Amino acid sequence: MSDPILTLDEINTYYGDAHILHDLSAEVGEGEVVGMIGRNGAGKTTTLKSIIGLQPPRSGTITFDGERIDGKKPETIAQRGVGYIPEERNIFANLSVRENLLVGLHRGQEPDFDVVFDYFPRLEDRVDQRAGTLSGGEQQMLAIARTLVSDPELLLIDEPTEGLMPTLVEAISGIVEQLNEDGYSIFLVEQNLDLVLNVADRVYVLDTGESPFNGTIEEFQAERESVEKHLTV
Repeated sequence: MSDPILTLDEINTYYGDAHILHDLSAEVGEGEVVGMIGRNGAGKTTTLKSIIGLQPPRSGTITFDGERIDGKKPETIAQRGVGYIPEERNIFANLSVRENLLVGLHRGQEPDFDVVFDYFPRLEDRVDQRAGTLSGGEQQMLAIARTLVSDPELLLIDEPTEGLMPTLVEAISGIVEQLNEDGYSIFLVEQNLDLVLNVADRVYVLDTGESPFNGTIEEFQAERESVEKHLTV
């Protein structure tokens, strides 16, 4: 693994009195794709929300590019270079594609959409179309593009293929691979195990807020039979 750009060290995250993440540690190396898989309710989304500051951990530390970010506001973490693409996409349905992309810019950034249109030429064709009229796959592309315009170093991607047709799942997989080839470090939360095994360098399995396995894809395949019990209900 390359030097870590992101480190979670024994974080504990709660929703009220509910203890969701239990001393969870994880790393993403610079230029790596790291996948996190687990059944519904395992704490995968909470992990990403802990990193971006939407659900800060009560204890433990999170370090990004050598600087502690736990306890900082989400907008500060985003400006530091962490891009978050939520499962819900959270696009503004009544705004155009162009206006949604403008929302993704940090204060003072000049709009330059050429890079995202290289990834998503369909969005360029629909740049003046209301986002709510886009297909599900196009809305997912817009959610990714809106994060990319801020030029992050690390992408946190939550369930990008949720609800998409198989052909679009393949397209999203290709986009993740291309983003990584272009230098982005990626922390990918996914239910689609095959996608994770196809694009990731390493994988964390999450089960009730703890990680019983982490390792390379080769190590996962070698222990797959024993590990998969943590992925089924």
